[in-house]
Amino acid sequence: RNTNATIEQSVERIHEIKEITDDYGKKLVVYVSMGFGNPYGDPWNVEIVENWVETLVMMGVKTISLSDTIGVATPESISYLFEHLIPAFISIEFGAHLHSNPASWRAEIEAAYNSGCRRFDAAIRGYGGCPMAKDELTGNIATENLLYFFEQSGESMNINHQAFNKSIMMASEVFPGA
Repeated sequence: RNTNATIEQSVERIHEIKEITDDYGKKLVVYVSMGFGNPYGDPWNVEIVENWVETLVMMGVKTISLSDTIGVATPESISYLFEHLIPAFISIEFGAHLHSNPASWRAEIEAAYNSGCRRFDAAIRGYGGCPMAKDELTGNIATENLLYFFEQSGESMNINHQAFNKSIMMASEVFPGA
């Protein structure tokens, strides 16, 4: 819940983690985990997301990933957020962590990509997801779908396809039926 105490604790914790990553020369990525909606009934709107991004930027965070952990984002909401945030915060690398169903993944990735996002999260075979999602088919974007999209878009992926295909086969053994 977004109480003032919770917000202060979150900001303090991010400061602590940022100090550690800075000390070790690591790159910090902060996720706005309900970037496209809130399943708990708390207020959510674009201004709240923008305020969090501004707070993170003022803290020195350089990489921020907007997350749709519950599968409520639409291509329109994805485009709207990235088209407003990327130009407003040009020094920030924005990413997308989207949960979707098999029918909507492409439109969502395309919306983020066409809006300037170039950092994406995915999971082999789309394994994983969120128990708060309203649809049991909603889960992570499959890495193989993401790679296909980028290859079709002319992006150079520098992927060892033989090793990746082996990883898909291994995932099938670890998660049979997934």
